[in-house]
Amino acid sequence: MSFTTLGLSSSLLDVLSGKNYTKPYPIQQAAIPAILNGKDVLGIASTGSGKTASFVLPLLTNLQGDLVIKNRHVTVLVLVPTRELAVQVQEVFYTFGSGLPKPVKSMAVYGGVSINPQMIGLQGVNVLVATPGRLLELVESKAVHLSGIKTLVLDEADKMLNLGFKEEMNRIFALLPKKRQNLLFSATLSDDLNNINQFLLHDPLVIKIAAETNTIDLINQVAYSVEEERKGPLLRYLIKTNDWQQVLVFTSSAYKADAVADKLVKNGLGAEAIHSKKSQRARTEALRQFKSGDIQVLVTTDLLARGIDIEFLPCVINYELPRSPKDYIHRIGRTGRAESAGEAISLIAPDDEHHFKIIQKKMGKQVNRIETAELILRGY
Repeated sequence: MSFTTLGLSSSLLDVLSGKNYTKPYPIQQAAIPAILNGKDVLGIASTGSGKTASFVLPLLTNLQGDLVIKNRHVTVLVLVPTRELAVQVQEVFYTFGSGLPKPVKSMAVYGGVSINPQMIGLQGVNVLVATPGRLLELVESKAVHLSGIKTLVLDEADKMLNLGFKEEMNRIFALLPKKRQNLLFSATLSDDLNNINQFLLHDPLVIKIAAETNTIDLINQVAYSVEEERKGPLLRYLIKTNDWQQVLVFTSSAYKADAVADKLVKNGLGAEAIHSKKSQRARTEALRQFKSGDIQVLVTTDLLARGIDIEFLPCVINYELPRSPKDYIHRIGRTGRAESAGEAISLIAPDDEHHFKIIQKKMGKQVNRIETAELILRGY
């Protein structure tokens, strides 16, 4: 199947062709025609499966016939849980929307930066990608109005609820027109998401594509048994001896992320930490440097476990395990994306053993184990 069979506008097909996009992913094949026809959609698909384009492309097509709006009254609202994801989704709208005969103006708004430039930039915006808190601030300042929303998108919908956005989202729902198209996309279907589906979606098309356990078959998982105090030297040993040039390392806290990154730098490895306690400018710059290859290692918390697309990332390392088996899947899902193979490594200290057994049981997959007691790590 090609994009030409899905009902997208000829101008958008030209843009796709110019960017060498030829074959749609399964989530796109199912979602695009339904969204073009105005249906509500609940899309559940694993990380790296093309969820973002599955709603961006049909919405851009629909907007080509409906770009006359009152100033500061946006037509499409996309709600996301993190600043990084807001920027990423807006970039997809810009990539495909700026080359159309009627350019679609999109904008990302989020906290952690000055609100004034965002208030000014909202003039003439058609598609607004927002984190809930900053959106409500802009509404209260009358910088944007939601009464003209025709399509609402919740991206990584279950994560937004898990992060405690429920009260803010209820306030936003109350500001939206009752008649609108609703699109929910997520990597997993949690109880919270199932509940919101029941009152938010009207006769939706439910799309479930490829369970995450199928996706992780592309990922070579290895666990290293190691004493807690030897985790740092082992991490540096693995990166240096394997000559990995792009490694994403997960820790359980911002404090640990900073400590691990500092040690990597002191041992001659280009590294940065990125987490919620960093300024937005520092977070954006660290992610840019990592994607461009200017730094070798990015150390983060579960902030980057969902939604962030780093193409062809070869290696993910769990320096510390996440609390939830689902978060483990999302973490390692940063590699092995878009049908590319990847490496996922976990450093397992004695205190981690029980929790790691639970993760493997929930995942339905036994992870290969390597002992490191005899490994000489002096000098690392």
